[in-house]
Amino acid sequence: MTKVAPLWEMTKELSLVAMGIKKADLVLQGGKLINVNTHEIISDTDIAIKFGRIAFVGDASHTIGDNTEVIDAKGFYIAPGFMDGHLHVESSMLTVSQYSNTVVPRGTTAIFMDPHEIANVLGMPGVKLMVEEGKKVSLRVFNAMPSCVPATDDFEDTGAMITVGDIKEAMTWDETAGLGEMMNFVGVVNGDDTVHAKIAETLKAKKCVTGHFSISDDTMLNAYVSAGCRSCHESVNAEDALTKMRLGMYAKLREGSAWHDLKEVVKPLTEKQVSSRFAILVSDDTHPDTLINLGHLDHIVRRAIEEGVNPITAIEMVTINVAECFNMTMDLGSVSPGKIADIVLISDLTKVKVDQVIIGGKLVAKGGKMLTQDPIVPYPKWSKDTVKLEKPLTLDDFVIKAEGDKKKVRVMEVQEAKVGTKAIIAELPVVNGALKVSPEKNLAKVAVFERHHKTGMKSLGLVKGFGLQKGAVASTVAHDSHNLLIVGVNDLDMQLAGNYLAEHRGGMIAVSEGKVLAHLPLPIAGLITDRPVEEVWEQVKKLDDAWRALGCNMVSPFMTMALLSLAVLPELRITNRGLVDTLNFKYVDLFVD
Repeated sequence: MTKVAPLWEMTKELSLVAMGIKKADLVLQGGKLINVNTHEIISDTDIAIKFGRIAFVGDASHTIGDNTEVIDAKGFYIAPGFMDGHLHVESSMLTVSQYSNTVVPRGTTAIFMDPHEIANVLGMPGVKLMVEEGKKVSLRVFNAMPSCVPATDDFEDTGAMITVGDIKEAMTWDETAGLGEMMNFVGVVNGDDTVHAKIAETLKAKKCVTGHFSISDDTMLNAYVSAGCRSCHESVNAEDALTKMRLGMYAKLREGSAWHDLKEVVKPLTEKQVSSRFAILVSDDTHPDTLINLGHLDHIVRRAIEEGVNPITAIEMVTINVAECFNMTMDLGSVSPGKIADIVLISDLTKVKVDQVIIGGKLVAKGGKMLTQDPIVPYPKWSKDTVKLEKPLTLDDFVIKAEGDKKKVRVMEVQEAKVGTKAIIAELPVVNGALKVSPEKNLAKVAVFERHHKTGMKSLGLVKGFGLQKGAVASTVAHDSHNLLIVGVNDLDMQLAGNYLAEHRGGMIAVSEGKVLAHLPLPIAGLITDRPVEEVWEQVKKLDDAWRALGCNMVSPFMTMALLSLAVLPELRITNRGLVDTLNFKYVDLFVD
């Protein structure tokens, strides 16, 4: 994180530069300022910077001295640096340093990461690994301390837990901006003591409680907001987003690699013309293909503009609105005197083409490239030994035993580019005492194996919608507990896929007819790799091609698959403990009646 001294240390210097008595370190000259304070564009504006903070906005010629660096900003729009108010770096499969190298040239100068993926595997030590790495990169990396590890107390087994004590400690860190998404909204509204203790520690530290509220219930939502939950990224329809904004909750409008919610949730702004004050654009989960080919927040701002959002408004939704949400407007969110000089120069406003990026008063990227790459930060050996099965998987592990000629079963139906599943009923034949799953009906088996403590716990289920006609796929990325998740229509291939990942410290894999079609190694916690983004992208492309060879034509199918075990999303999920009805928060049997 590019460090800048606190404002209280610099008031005198900034005032003297603004008066011209002392000279600026850097001046951006003659640009078109996107003023997010007043929602206007001001032509022919200079920005004078001293010690990483903005000293003067206007005609700054009197601040230029012999040693002042001058950047000609004529023809460029000057905007605050873009800030992502909710994301999981681990979803990119990159370490923080490689993520920084990828998104900074796109105009992202700050992120509020919730490292609850690595926390579910490695606990507090894993969070500290990512926070410490964030101190060493150009990107401004804030920690939204994981709140729900495990995501649910009763429905899954994780590698570790985050306690109230952990959260209390994290709130003392300068890098911690608040509490990560409070997924246990049931615990919030029903007065769970531990849940409210976590919220209390955050509020006592005067930091932001970020939310996760995924159902439509006005009474529960009011209870949730009244407890201090300040934002939510789980709206998938316009009415839910509007309801949250009306209650003073920041609606984080999501456009990730697999979750394309923006088109719908932005409608309160484009159709009802409500104020965008409580609207923020976020990525949540983004993989390398999107980051390289489409971009990060520059892509999401562009998508908002395409949906009819005013370009200035769209930029406000990744700048000043984010800073206000996290109580950081003293330092961030606008190009104003006293603020930290995190600034982007944009050559084409509607296309959001970022040409130059300044973080902490230093030019760090130009023309889509980092001027100096953030170095790879090594991870310790203990972080790479996390796939621990009780024993190698056998064919018997994948047999769904049943009696009679046919059985009615509960099935998770996935939806392309959506986080939700539908709970449906199907009738399947029983052959030789086992359920027969037919790819012709777009059905596949799902298996989840506990992979943290060698307990041997497992569960089996069914999924519809991936279109697999052969083979199997497996992943140690399986939100949020990240147990070993396998989907397939061939038991031998499911066995091979699972054992291969266990032997190779985790990752993602596609298998067909006893052969590995593609393997993406993710050795750090079974979630991420320290390899450069271009290398990871090539492996992701091979994995995507392998999915297609198996019959799946979905967008980012491995990300949709990874949510099959997330027991806080509607309607039906599977964990290592069994099938979970997430609308009623109870276990259900695979067989109906």
